[in-house]
Amino acid sequence: MTRPPDSILNKTDPAVLRDYPTKLFVETTTHCNLGCFMCVKQTGECAITEGEMSTATFMAIEAALPRAEALILNGVGEPLLHPEIETFIAQAKKLMPKESWIGFQTNGLLIDDLRARALLEAGLDKICISVDAITPEKLTQLREGAEISNLEKAFSALAKAKLCVGRPEFQIGVEIVVMRSNLAELPDTLRWAATRGATLALVSHVLPYEAEHAAEAVYESCSAEAIALLKKWREKAATVGVNIDRYPKVLWNFRKNTDEQRVIDFVEQMKADAEQQQVFLDLKKLFALDTDWLGQVAEIFSKAEQVALEEGLDLKLPELLLKENRRCEFVEDGSAFISWQGDVHPCYFLWHNYHCYASGWEQTVKPKIFGNLHEQPVLEIWNSTEFKNFRENVSRYDYPYCASCGLAPCDYIQTEEFEQDCHINQEPCGSCLWCMGLFQCLR
Repeated sequence: MTRPPDSILNKTDPAVLRDYPTKLFVETTTHCNLGCFMCVKQTGECAITEGEMSTATFMAIEAALPRAEALILNGVGEPLLHPEIETFIAQAKKLMPKESWIGFQTNGLLIDDLRARALLEAGLDKICISVDAITPEKLTQLREGAEISNLEKAFSALAKAKLCVGRPEFQIGVEIVVMRSNLAELPDTLRWAATRGATLALVSHVLPYEAEHAAEAVYESCSAEAIALLKKWREKAATVGVNIDRYPKVLWNFRKNTDEQRVIDFVEQMKADAEQQQVFLDLKKLFALDTDWLGQVAEIFSKAEQVALEEGLDLKLPELLLKENRRCEFVEDGSAFISWQGDVHPCYFLWHNYHCYASGWEQTVKPKIFGNLHEQPVLEIWNSTEFKNFRENVSRYDYPYCASCGLAPCDYIQTEEFEQDCHINQEPCGSCLWCMGLFQCLR
């Protein structure tokens, strides 16, 4: 199999409709050499099977490589623990279009001078090292087994390899998962990474997998549009002496006086306004919103942007609030996710079996599998009616906003086996926060 001429690559159709995946996320291993606080593998109910991708399984992906724009070698585990990772990169590089790229995220512990050079010689184009803190005790708390000296060694080795191999275009990046316990360090962590050769920075919110992790979430699970409506009606009510923030207290009063009824009336008008604008309101969350905290986070994000500007970092920050206008970049970018066993999935959210508390309540997530590479060719799975229908249905965004719904969690989503949502869709995407801008990855 050889790389096709670039002229035959059809990029005019939306990626979701093409007859080949544009981006391939490949899990080479689920093994890891760290114990990270925010990792699904550290949860008590983790049901992920340990293993590493065989050469035969990787070879089964090759039919999709000649038209792939990106190959991201990430899953639950540490990619550098796979003994054939350089071989996989070199083989993929021979088959992929010239303008494509190969990359992965890593904890960096296994990168020394020899390993860095081997990766660049194999054809790796982009790497992101996880650095959630630069204070030694904080780093150890978040990533058990990690040390600042190991991270410095990894950055140094990659910078040297760029010169030795003659790959000035090679991108060194940093990935940071922000939580309440490390948010204040974000600007300093970005500057630290930039001074060690990083030119790319990915910042993501934590995806809580256990109840105690939910308290670490920096983001608020109300949409920017909902908060804007609250501000609008709060100001409108204030002009006539009404404080609508009293709403949660007066709502259930059996007998309401005139002032209390005016509060209720203003909130009803706000709800009607939201319905007209198709903005979902969870009034309980909305009136409990910590605006002071939001201001603090916005200030730190602003400082991070200033550091990036000063240091020449390509910084990608997550949304601070949920986006009402959703976009699933995985589906719209034509992504296929392949586990180490060869199962084909549509996205990170539906890649493994786990529990999470992304919206503050427990949710069971089951993997969505469209086929296995040992039973069907990869392009046959991609073009199957089931997978095509899934991508097209998701891209219509005709599913509920579970995070902003006052009735959530409901029986549709808080169940061990998802069957359908309240819109009678079979795609469990209404409760996914990836498409609302909170979580980021190398893509």
